Amino acid sequence: MTVQQCLVIIKPDALLKSLTGNIITALAETKLRIVGAKVVKLKRDLAERHYSELKEKKPEIFEQTLNYMMGKYHADRVFVLVYQGEGAIEKIREICGNTHPEEANPTSIRGRYGRINSKTKVWENVVHASDSENSAEKEIKLWFSPEELTESIYPVKKEKITAEKTFWK
Repeated sequence: MTVQQCLVIIKPDALLKSLTGNIITALAETKLRIVGAKVVKLKRDLAERHYSELKEKKPEIFEQTLNYMMGKYHADRVFVLVYQGEGAIEKIREICGNTHPEEANPTSIRGRYGRINSKTKVWENVVHASDSENSAEKEIKLWFSPEELTESIYPVKKEKITAEKTFWK
């Protein structure tokens, strides 16, 4: 097996239900290393870029998915992690279970904690996990800057920029 990275998003419904610890404990079974983690209040621009393929493949659920991820129905934040190690994607996706909560193994994360909300028809499947090396790279680069990771996992470049930054008083 090759060393891979996998982006994991603990979604708003999981944060609302205080499932973060349970999900991280389940993911710890993989024996993978966490190389990045942060809590994000998801803005529409990032949500649209993350779910760009969904807009093309299933446009009928695109808007509901964005609303779900941006916290319209639950907490207004997500917990995002990058795991790294041999076979990371396969190991994490096996523990997460099928994307559709009703089809997920009952002992998987989505099988235990996911549901289909009868009011919104949204699949509240509590966690996202990259499904391929290509999507992992795209997603990690979307959610994290190189300096937010404890290891350099993709090639980087340095540029001199002028920008405004917020600092603590």
